[in-house]
Amino acid sequence: MPPAHSPSSPGSPNSPTSQGVSTSPSGGGNDAIDALDGRLIRLLAEEPRIGVLECSRRLQVARGTVQARLDRLQAKGVISGFGPEVDPAAIGYPVTAFATLEISQGQGADVRAHLAGVPEVLELHTITGIGDMLVRIVARSNADLQRVIDRVVGFDGIVRSSTAIVLENPVPYRILPLVDQAAAE
Repeated sequence: MPPAHSPSSPGSPNSPTSQGVSTSPSGGGNDAIDALDGRLIRLLAEEPRIGVLECSRRLQVARGTVQARLDRLQAKGVISGFGPEVDPAAIGYPVTAFATLEISQGQGADVRAHLAGVPEVLELHTITGIGDMLVRIVARSNADLQRVIDRVVGFDGIVRSSTAIVLENPVPYRILPLVDQAAAE
């Protein structure tokens, strides 16, 4: 099973070049992943409960290699967690919506704190364009969605909102195609 300790901060003293990883040409501090990293990430994504020893057997590398790769990927923030993926619909929240929020100048921190206190807010992104923030929210029904929206926008720092209800999710959040591409580069 993957280690239970929390990952190191992205600015950890691990040297990317000493671990066989190239630094990205963008200079953004992100390190590229190689084919073995990609295979390890894919294996863990497909079988999250697999242990390090079984990973090493399946990848045909030493257990220490798998553990070192895993530690490095966590320290660099490439792997950010091993928690279970929970489907909101399966726990009683089948309605998903996205709300674009416009906020008052200088109210960003207060609005973020307010939204962090709303359990139905699954994600919050600050954005460019028409709005200032994009929020993914869930609700128990369309009627319940109105309650959630009222709670979200019931804060003085939010001046306008626009909500779109999700009808279908034909391409759910995914990362493995991107991992495969990054590992091949």
